[in-house]
Amino acid sequence: MVDLDLSQPPFTLLDDAGRERVRQGVDLAYFDRDEIVLEAGQPGEYVFLIHKGEVAELDTTQPAARERLGHYTRGDLFGAISILNGKSRYRFRAEQESLCYLLPKALFLELCDAYPPFAEFFRQTLAHKARLLTEQRAEGGVTMAGFMLARVDECMREPLVVAAGTSIAEAVSTINERCVDSLLVARGDGHGMVTKTDLLNALVVDERGRDCPLAELGRGELITASPGQYLFEALVTMTRHKVERVVVMEGDNPVGVVELTDVLSYFSSRSYVVGLQVEQAESLEALAAASRRTPELVRALMAQGVKLRFAMGLLAALNGRIINKAWGFLVDERYHRDSCLMVMGSEGRGEQILKTDQDNGLVVADDLAWPDRDAQMQRLTETLIELGYPPCPGNIMVSNPQWIGSVSQWGKRIAHWLAVRDGDSLMKLAIMLDSHAVAGNPALLDRVRDELFARCAGDELLLSHFARAILSFSTPLTLFGSLKRPQHGIDIKKGGIFPIVHGVRVMALERGIRVTSTLERLDALAADGRLEARFAEDLGEALSLFTELRLKQQLARMNGEGGERQPDRVVVQELSSLERDLLREALHIVKDFKQRLSHRFHLEYS
Repeated sequence: MVDLDLSQPPFTLLDDAGRERVRQGVDLAYFDRDEIVLEAGQPGEYVFLIHKGEVAELDTTQPAARERLGHYTRGDLFGAISILNGKSRYRFRAEQESLCYLLPKALFLELCDAYPPFAEFFRQTLAHKARLLTEQRAEGGVTMAGFMLARVDECMREPLVVAAGTSIAEAVSTINERCVDSLLVARGDGHGMVTKTDLLNALVVDERGRDCPLAELGRGELITASPGQYLFEALVTMTRHKVERVVVMEGDNPVGVVELTDVLSYFSSRSYVVGLQVEQAESLEALAAASRRTPELVRALMAQGVKLRFAMGLLAALNGRIINKAWGFLVDERYHRDSCLMVMGSEGRGEQILKTDQDNGLVVADDLAWPDRDAQMQRLTETLIELGYPPCPGNIMVSNPQWIGSVSQWGKRIAHWLAVRDGDSLMKLAIMLDSHAVAGNPALLDRVRDELFARCAGDELLLSHFARAILSFSTPLTLFGSLKRPQHGIDIKKGGIFPIVHGVRVMALERGIRVTSTLERLDALAADGRLEARFAEDLGEALSLFTELRLKQQLARMNGEGGERQPDRVVVQELSSLERDLLREALHIVKDFKQRLSHRFHLEYS
């Protein structure tokens, strides 16, 4: 008898006797890397359950760049549809050495007859898959597996490079002839870019002549990507920088251009075009409709095992655009250049996946006269609530005048916090360290942050006071190093997330590192030599694990599951053995990190 785990659907739809029939009836088969497990058009003879390895599902009727439909790993099942349809519509190929359990066709059909819910599971799966495939072919998209595996070089256009002396008239002719939206301009110091909009503005707004050379128009600072990057990352980059194209570079040479329209066509499943809906929103109502779709996007990303760092990057960029659009609808344009809306906390660090409490503030120029400022900020807070961002319990919002100020006023507040150094002041200092501009003029916030870093430079006593907060919460490990298991769960935010986030924040302040993301701070600390690269990587992986466990709790609560349990509480007894092992190891990394910080900042003597 085969020792086979049948604790997951669809086998949970069988009774004990049915599962025993499966165990008695399966065989184990080995497939070498790149071996065809099941060929398109081949009659279905087995249901395959992967014990080890990876198998790709390929549509052989599609071009190579779009043939991948699915990706199966340990515990995944395929081949049932081929039996129900009489033959396989797709090719299944081993991506690495693989072991698969083989459930014979005759036994599978007997189980379908004996257990209607078991059979219905596959009928529903078939309908769902057919709907996704229809949507893909109608709109040129890919499934989530393709979404995550697609590379930039699969979607880039050939770059159209012209000389710096090319005239506007020649450029317009070239754009029309080649059916493109932009040109790269070769110059002595590199490349610039001109778009259709640039050419139109040059002729109509700036009243340039038809013979004006492009060298006077091309923008020098390009937003770039590399050919081997995931296309997903290029989409994040475009969303974050509010651009519609990236230039693909190999060294100093442009080898391609990726347009936003191409990416959105490639990724046309509706879960992944929330960003397009945000950009197209022409009213607060339309923006709210797009904003309400972000939980759907989160669920899709998590269900497919997207690397959390990618998911956080995309969601942070989308949240920033939603808030930026709301600002644009509500705040008079005449104030945009002399004000800056900042987000703080997890949003400022780019680590807010689901919408949580608002943490925002406003920086204005010293000489700005804005009579109805407070009323507009109150309306902005109310609008963000309508968009799904709950009010901050600590009232850290632009509706609170204490979180609005001129550059000079913010400088005085920072000086006061550093002088007092009590718990409230240090908390506000931490919040400001994570501040990130999302609307208005970011240079105003840069001036405030410059003041903050300048005042903190070399202040060892301040750093010691600041770091002491990591000892506020104990690490949920027993004396013997195993996981604590209280019935109400361990607080993963206090015991795991906060020590990493705040400890890394302290080290970034010490080294004058300006980025706000914890993962980017870890990269910078490793590059600076302040942390060993391996330990920095371990801390990042631990943070990702804690965040994912917390996110699962939050999603379960949104779905009406988990009862009254707080989303920060993780019940160890409900985790799989692998999750428990990873959690224990991650908490030991946190414990080690706290000991290092205690030694560095002399917290054991405080």
